[in-house]
Amino acid sequence: MHIFHPGPKLERWNRIFQSDGRALIVALDHLPSGLMKGWEFPEQTLELIIEGQPDGLMTNFGILKQFSTLLSDNLGTILRVDGGPSYLLEEWPDYSRWEAFFSVEDAINVGADAVIINAFIGGRSEVDCFRVATKMASDCLKLGVPCAFEPIPSGKMVKNEFSPEMIAFACRMAAEFGADFIKTLYTGDPESFKYVTARCPIPVLMAGGPKLDSERSLLEAVKGMIDGGGSGIFVGRNVWQHKNPPAMLIALRKVIHENASVEEALEFLR
Repeated sequence: MHIFHPGPKLERWNRIFQSDGRALIVALDHLPSGLMKGWEFPEQTLELIIEGQPDGLMTNFGILKQFSTLLSDNLGTILRVDGGPSYLLEEWPDYSRWEAFFSVEDAINVGADAVIINAFIGGRSEVDCFRVATKMASDCLKLGVPCAFEPIPSGKMVKNEFSPEMIAFACRMAAEFGADFIKTLYTGDPESFKYVTARCPIPVLMAGGPKLDSERSLLEAVKGMIDGGGSGIFVGRNVWQHKNPPAMLIALRKVIHENASVEEALEFLR
């Protein structure tokens, strides 16, 4: 478990991570990729998410500002502070540029408990990402705010972005550049994910990724991530595009925080 000295950073950390050192975080920062099903009506979706009692929510500045009253007392919040072109200009993740759009002070002003930035390692915007990431890590340290990096292997040198070697390299680079915790791709099974977590000195959480074909697929991945030393999940479409988002979140919570089996979580969903 990652330990901070007492103070604002620890208080903010404890609003996201539970006493077991794990976190269930809902991701809602997808708008640059287009207006997706399940996120058309923000207030309605946020109410469903809160009903499912996740530990945290990752989203954009305007959502935290607009819905601060709804979110403030219910769950920890993480602000996406960086960005690049929308899908109308360039395709994920091959961006030619990447910038900080908001500051750590902006995050504090909208009540965020942490910030998150991307790092397209191997991509055209790699140096831009490193510049944003290191500046953000430094500012977060000064202001007592946890900082998450999302390192994503990309570019022509990467033949398989899910390989444990690539993910381990990306996560280790994020850790050495100053991240407090990481959101990254799941390598597919517990043993290969252990290869990643064993080489990274900070908590590693998996990204939920695109909508999967079944509830079992998601729950098996989450169970494998936990068995592989992972510390939780950032889950988006697989929750808010589910027919019953609160129930899906409770099933995920059972696996992450109660060490339930996949079958036990599926039985709850039934």
